[in-house]
Formats: sequence, structure tokens, C-alpha cells
Amino acid sequence: MDEADVSRLGRSIERQAENALDLVGEPGSLIQIAIIVGAFLLAWLLARVTHSALEEQARRIKGAPGILRIVVAFMRRLRTVYFVVLLWAATLAEAALGMAPQRFVSIALSLSLAYLVISVASRIVRNRVVARMITAVAWIIAALSILDLTTPVANALDLAAINIGAARISALLVLKLIAVIAFALWLANVVGRFLDRRVQGYEELTPTLRVLIGKLLKIGLIVVALAAALAGVGVDLTALTVLSGAIGLGLGFGLQKVVSNFISGIIILLDRSIKPGDTITVGETYGWIRELRARFVSVVTRDGKEYLIPNEDFITNQVVNWSFTDELVRIDVKFGVSYNSNPHDVIRVAKEAAKKPERVVSHKEPVCWMTDFGDSSLDFVLRFWIKDPPAGIANVRGQVLLALWDAFKENGIDIPFPHREVIFKTPLKVDRAEAANLATGEAMSPPLPD
Repeated sequence: MDEADVSRLGRSIERQAENALDLVGEPGSLIQIAIIVGAFLLAWLLARVTHSALEEQARRIKGAPGILRIVVAFMRRLRTVYFVVLLWAATLAEAALGMAPQRFVSIALSLSLAYLVISVASRIVRNRVVARMITAVAWIIAALSILDLTTPVANALDLAAINIGAARISALLVLKLIAVIAFALWLANVVGRFLDRRVQGYEELTPTLRVLIGKLLKIGLIVVALAAALAGVGVDLTALTVLSGAIGLGLGFGLQKVVSNFISGIIILLDRSIKPGDTITVGETYGWIRELRARFVSVVTRDGKEYLIPNEDFITNQVVNWSFTDELVRIDVKFGVSYNSNPHDVIRVAKEAAKKPERVVSHKEPVCWMTDFGDSSLDFVLRFWIKDPPAGIANVRGQVLLALWDAFKENGIDIPFPHREVIFKTPLKVDRAEAANLATGEAMSPPLPD
């Protein structure tokens, strides 16, 4: 900032100070201030008195959420509503009496009305923090415009600048850049969500392709919005080439996992190895895919837990997709029977028992094979098919096991349990009296303590 800029800024501040002193020195300024203070106190009193009754009336609104939302927004600013109404009535009374317009009252009315309109309009934003930020910024801009301070403040911000080579960066440029980028990103997000919903509605496309198109649209809109915002403010995009390259290199090293998960997500969407609705097993996690994100995959298990598994795990680890190409899934149940059982009868009974649960498909017959002569049993494996793996695997396996138990009981087939023989290589010395008692079934009484 050179001496000429400082001189211009000083003269601008002096003019604004003179205008403020002239405004305060106007006749009746104290009366105007008294009217404003009285209107504020009366508005505060009316808000306290009528808030309960108006809230009771608002609760009766049914079936119109949009209207109810607007009513609630006004209810939370009831004091400001009364204040605006009272100041407006004061200006109407002045006009009716033929009095000159009172500048203090007009300014207070304009400021309060601007705040009321902006704060109510910002309710369209769901996030309260963002809504409050929008309200504050918009009201400050409106207040500067009402007080005729827009040009002096803009000049002051433009004078507060630094020079970096041939580029001049001022506080005004930074504020404009922040505002334009925020609006552009918000608009890109809104348009991206709208287009994503439209794409998800096309049943002709596969679920994986719908997700991929939606993500590419969102990313493309964000990139275009950033470029348009920078160009709109006047930033030379060619000057950012070297800087963006350095930032990209640093982000590449610092965010390797994030970039890896992002690229893995793109690969998953392109090769269509998994898609929303598939039933999968990753490690010890069994569930179905709820959503594919840019960084992770949301997997919901049978117990209601939602696991956010990084995309990289689906590329580097083994993944069992129970419904990749076909919904039919074969389940194996292993069991053993006594050596006294007839293996042919066991196979017949087991196949009939596997057909009883409803989830077992009927067009693919169950099969049962004898697999081994075990230590204490004849070992078999029973194989059957289901077509709804998202409904669970353990529950249908349990139903088949119960059906096997009932069928074996009805047909006199025993399920053995292991027997163990303990052989002592060193003979034990047994007292004759104790052996006689054991032979007759009498228990020896323990010796009495000394």
C-alpha cells in the first residue's frame, strides 16, 4: 500500500465520518432513537406474551411440512417480526401526519427487515452452522449497502494487498474467491445430487454402472465449478500450473492410502466385481453391500452392524461373492453316523430331510456322499442349494441339521460320540478290602482326620 492509496482511504473515511455526524446532528434524532428503543422493548414484550398462543396455533398445522417449516422460522424470530411491524407502523404514521421521513427509523427498519428475510430464507439449508454463516455474511453485505458503505469498505479491502511477483492479492480478492468458490461448490453439489438421482432411476443400467456414472458426474461438476469460480474472480489459471503440480505431488505422497482406496473404488466399479445388493464375505465379515462409496464399501451384516471396508481390501484380499454370477448357492453339511447304520439308508434319509426346509430349492436335488471311515463314525457330506443367500447361511444350515436329527430319530439311526480308552502301562496296586467293596457296590467311607 503506497502513500496515494493511504491518502485515498483517509479521505474516504473522513467523508463517511462527516456523513455520520450530519445524521446524528439532524433535528429530532433523539426522538428517532427513542422510537427505535421503544419499538424494540414493545416487540420484546409482545413476543413474550403471544409466543405460547401462536405456538399452540402452529401445532395444529398438519400435512403441510413446507408451510410448517416457514411458520417455525418466523416463530423463532417473533421479536424481530414485531420490531419490523412496529417500525413500519411508525413510518406509516409519519407519512400520514405529513412529517418528513426519519432517517434513523428508516435505516433501522431496513436493517431489521433485511435480517428477517435473510434469516428465514437461509432455512432452506439443512445444516444450521452453514445457515448461520450464510445469514451473517448476507446481512453484513445488506447492511453495508443500506448504510452506503459498500464502496468505501470495498476500496479499503482492495488497498490491503500484497504483491507476489506479477500477481497482486488483495483482501477483497480473497473474500470474493471464498464466496464464489463456496457458491460454486454448493451449486455443483445440488446439481450433482439431482443428476445422481436421475441416473439411479434408469433401470436399464446395471447398479454398478449407475453408481460409477453418478460419481463421475459429481467429480466432474466439482472440477468445473472450481475452474469457473477461479476464472470468474479473475485468477489466471495458467499461473497455477506449477503450484497445482507441486500440491498434487505432495498430496500423492501424503495421501497414498486415500488415493489407493479412491482408485480401487474406480476399478471395482469398472470391473463390476461387486455391486449394491450382493452378498459377500470379506475375512470374517459376512453381509450384503448397501452402498459403494469413493473410499469405502458399506457392508451390512445379519446382526445390523454396518462395516465400512476400504476399497483397497476388495482388490488385495480374497472376497467371496455369493451372488456374483448366479443367486444359487450350494451349502455343505457334514455329519457322522454309527457303524451299526446302513450307509444306503443314511443317504436316502439325509436327502429326504434336506428337502424339508422352505429355503432349499426343489429343482436341484440334494446329494449325499459317504466321505470317510472315521475313528468312531461313518462320515458323510450333505449338499443342497438355496437361492437367497442375503437371508443368511447359518439359519438354513441349522434347519437342515434339525431335520436330519428328527429323521435319524425316526429311522433309528444313531449319531455316535467319541469313546476313549485309557490304558495304564504300570499296574496299580489295589487294596483287597477296597476291591471287595467296589465289587459289591459299597462305597468306602473316607478316613477320619487326625
